[in-house]
Amino acid sequence: MAIINRAEGRAYLTPLVAFLLLFLGFPSLVNLVYSVSTVSFESLRSPSLSGLGNYAAVLADREFWQAVSFSMHFGILTALAECLIGLFLAIFLAPLMARRSFLMAPLMLPLMVAPAMIGLMYRLVLHEFAGPVPYYLFSWFGDSPAFLDINNAFRTLVVVETLQWTPFAFLLFYMAYVAIPLDVREAASLDGAPWYKVLWWIELPLMLPTLVIAFFIRFIDGFRVFDNVYALTGSGAGGSTTSLSIYIYQAFFKQGAIGKAVAASVVLFVASLGVLHALNWLAGRRRT
Repeated sequence: MAIINRAEGRAYLTPLVAFLLLFLGFPSLVNLVYSVSTVSFESLRSPSLSGLGNYAAVLADREFWQAVSFSMHFGILTALAECLIGLFLAIFLAPLMARRSFLMAPLMLPLMVAPAMIGLMYRLVLHEFAGPVPYYLFSWFGDSPAFLDINNAFRTLVVVETLQWTPFAFLLFYMAYVAIPLDVREAASLDGAPWYKVLWWIELPLMLPTLVIAFFIRFIDGFRVFDNVYALTGSGAGGSTTSLSIYIYQAFFKQGAIGKAVAASVVLFVASLGVLHALNWLAGRRRT
């Protein structure tokens, strides 16, 4: 019976493995070849191997490390802001959501809009000369900051990203919060524990796996951000808002440096894989 079950398992897994090899394995293999080759749009079918020169060029490029720095700072700040605000909203709104569950729908609306559309929307709203926000700020207070200039662009991008993706963190934290067993809270209440001690010593430790997972998911998404940053500011003045994804896009489509762009994307993939490995390691330590 075990042999039959094993054979059936292989039969069920075969289509999935074939799909992964065809649509993920083959493109990944081609990209690895391109990353160690001299290749252009004219020589896509016949790249010439050149060793690790593309990786050396990427790692020696000052703009690459500037993009890595931007992506790292952006990913950490947005993940922290989204998780902290989402956690506060999940705890604060839990009693209201228990009575008015239909309010969840409007709270999730920002997630339904494409990031590029969010970027275009805020580009129009915050435009220094045509945007309504600078216009009314100037009318009411006599001055308005340039939200998208080199001095304020990073903060503006962090705020826009946080406004769109905080509902994601809120949804995860709310589900984790309401999943805490009621008898745990009742036992703490019978012992006379104040609410803040219940929150710190009971509820937050029980929510910790969700907190860690949400932070890492949002960090990875923020680290590889492209859509709304490109729509709002592009690469920015002097490359000040060039994320790693924008760096790869420019190297590929604007410079035609396909090998360099693919090598940078491999570096991004390895970095993301490292973050996922760290998450898995932390989860394993918690289980033990």
